[in-house]
Amino acid sequence: MNPHRATPRIVREEDLVGFTAGQFLEVMKALTVILTLPQSAADHVDALVIATGQGEDWRLTHAIRTWEANPELRYLLVANGNPAEETYVKITLDYLRSLGLRRINGVYLQAEPAPNTGLQAAWIVRQVQARGITSLALTVSPYHLARVYLTVLKAFTRRGIRLPIIPLPAAVPPDTPVPETRATAYDLVPGEVKRILTYMDKGWVATPEELQQYLQWLWSHHTALLVRAPV
Repeated sequence: MNPHRATPRIVREEDLVGFTAGQFLEVMKALTVILTLPQSAADHVDALVIATGQGEDWRLTHAIRTWEANPELRYLLVANGNPAEETYVKITLDYLRSLGLRRINGVYLQAEPAPNTGLQAAWIVRQVQARGITSLALTVSPYHLARVYLTVLKAFTRRGIRLPIIPLPAAVPPDTPVPETRATAYDLVPGEVKRILTYMDKGWVATPEELQQYLQWLWSHHTALLVRAPV
């Protein structure tokens, strides 16, 4: 990659001027309530969903390990990435096999390019509708998870669809350089916060109110999924 290329995913402190303490607090609340949803529930959902990008193969390998270890998962949905990224790799079954995929029944790949998270989310919604999927787990890198979750939730909300969405962050150290930018999660979180706040104003991600209403529904209607007694 070109180390001198501008990386808008990385923002400086002065780039956050103009946002209020209250707005930052809302993002902190969202991060907390999303990331503390029980990840164990991902073992009992209908579909495992991967939002690819930034050359982060660990998103794929983490999800593939989960998929191969859990035959109860009926679907593996892999959302495509952005061909403009220098680290972009076309997602094919052969490529996924090179990362450990063996069980291919139920695997569906987004064929068209998805230059942004909104296009990934729209494809996920279409797959859920087409295949009658009733619950899903969402795998992406931890620094990116809240924005992806809020984007996917917004896409479902627009369609009037509610189903359990369980966060399943990929296991990766936060100081690992991301292949596309060579930045770490510590470097990238401020940019994610800015995007969440900016995209809320544009209506592209779920608002704090929408997230709160959704989680009230999730916890009241799917307690058995979220809190399972040990076998």
